[in-house]
Amino acid sequence: MLVAQVVTRFIAGAGGVALRGSLALQRAGYSIAILTADGGDLLGEAEGAGLQVVRLRHMRPEINPREDFLALNELRQALFRLRPAVVHTHSAKAGAIGRLAAHQLASAAIVHTFHGFPFHSFQRPWTRRGYIAAERRLGRITDRFLAVGSAVAAEAVRLRIAPPERVRTIASAIDPAIGRSTTQDRLVARARLSAVGIPDGVKLVGTVGRLDNQKAPRHMLDAITHLNRRDVHFAWVGGGPLQREMEKRIVGAGLRGRFHLLGQRNDVGQLLPAFDVFAMASLYEGLPCAMVEAVMCGVPVVATSVNAVPEVVHPGRTGLLVPAARPELLGRAIAFLLDHPDEGRRMAAEARRLIGDRFQPDLRHFVDLHWQYIGGQSVAVTGGSAGSDSKWRA
Repeated sequence: MLVAQVVTRFIAGAGGVALRGSLALQRAGYSIAILTADGGDLLGEAEGAGLQVVRLRHMRPEINPREDFLALNELRQALFRLRPAVVHTHSAKAGAIGRLAAHQLASAAIVHTFHGFPFHSFQRPWTRRGYIAAERRLGRITDRFLAVGSAVAAEAVRLRIAPPERVRTIASAIDPAIGRSTTQDRLVARARLSAVGIPDGVKLVGTVGRLDNQKAPRHMLDAITHLNRRDVHFAWVGGGPLQREMEKRIVGAGLRGRFHLLGQRNDVGQLLPAFDVFAMASLYEGLPCAMVEAVMCGVPVVATSVNAVPEVVHPGRTGLLVPAARPELLGRAIAFLLDHPDEGRRMAAEARRLIGDRFQPDLRHFVDLHWQYIGGQSVAVTGGSAGSDSKWRA
């Protein structure tokens, strides 16, 4: 049985979740095809593992009506050639184009994972309403929904995007190689960062994410500025469309040489032990894998209280939470953990204990969930309307 995984960009985040899920399904005997934009840094890993990769020339993260129309036709033709039993879409752009293309194919069961939503409370009201209306329409042609957190699933139900009987929360599997870091891991990580200009002896706050509006790098810069401490450096791992703007802002804030933009890297798991604090300023999220990976490394976390993040970060118990778009509070929370390392270690240890192996499910459990909701012998792909038992004979 062929499962087609459709992802906007095959990079860390939704791409990483799709890759780890695909590898688990492959080991269970499924055939996998990855359909995504060219250039993702995880494509080589997918091909090396024997997964079929189809590069989509017109898939773009930004909204572009002409390119989106071409991407829809390109994806529809690819799915027609592949004839998958299941089309599993990830992220907003691929979720829209992928589900429309799969619906036109008619014979495939359609599954969508909510890694988050394209709408949030900081948008103009008409923009938010437009995104919600689009997600509702897409929901009518979707057979099953998965969500990376309970809050994400609840929001989908509350907004009538997904009916409760067809949505299920499933933890995003993180890199199984990431575990509690040792003193040696920290020394190696600091040596890696020393090679890019971060001094060994400084206090280091870091984050991992795309440099875009969702991740709010401007707010993070403001938070570090509020700290007003020359002994603190900040490392941002990840590239994106705000790279040049942030470079100028860093100079303007007088933080050149202390606020480091490291760009896209494939050694995130090896860098996390270098951080004294992991900080996240996002305006909206699903449940970010990088934050969970930091917890697994034993790094104290400060994050914004958005979507499913509070399912992992319990204020004062497993980390610190601040409201989104309040950089002064984010800076104060970071300062507290830097000045009270024992409290940070206590919260980090409790966070690891709380999540246990939730994000590292064993293969049998992981595949069982997908068997129910993505395919397996219970699926008879015979057409029919979304949600009908003609596609899903459980």
